[in-house]
Amino acid sequence: MPSLADILKAEADLASAFVIVLEEEQEVLKTGNPDALPSLAERKSTLAGQLNPQSAARNRLLASEGLPGDRPGIEGWLSKHPKDGAVRQEWNRLLEVTRRAHELNRVNGELIRLRQQHNSEALDALLPGLRQDLYSPEGQTAPVTGRRIIDSA
Repeated sequence: MPSLADILKAEADLASAFVIVLEEEQEVLKTGNPDALPSLAERKSTLAGQLNPQSAARNRLLASEGLPGDRPGIEGWLSKHPKDGAVRQEWNRLLEVTRRAHELNRVNGELIRLRQQHNSEALDALLPGLRQDLYSPEGQTAPVTGRRIIDSA
C-alpha cells in the first residue's frame, strides 16, 4: 500500500496537470478558438477521472487510522505525526495547486459567460429585422417563417 505522502504526491501531480489544462483553456477562451475546447474538455474529464481514485485512496488510508476524510483527516494525521514532513509538504503543495485550479476555473467560467453575452449581443444586432413582422405580397403583415429567398426560387 502506498504511503500517505505518495498518495498526496500523485494527487498533487494530477492536480498540477489539471491546472495546465485550465491555463490552456483560458488562453483558448481569450483568443476565441472554440475548436480547441472539446479536446481540452476531454483532457479535463480524464484527469478528473484519475483524481477521484487518488482522493478515495487517501481517504481510505486516513480511515484505516481512524481519521475522517479530506482536510480534517489530513489535519488529524499531521497532529498525530508532527514529524512527517513529506506528508506536510505534499499536502501544502496539493492545497496550493487546488487553490490555483479553483481560481482558474472561476476565471474561465467568467470568460465563458462574457463570450456568451457577446455572442448574444451580436445576434441581437444582426437579427433585429428578422424578429419583426414582414409584409406579405398581399400587403398584410406576416410573421417571419425562417424561409430563405432561395427557397422560393
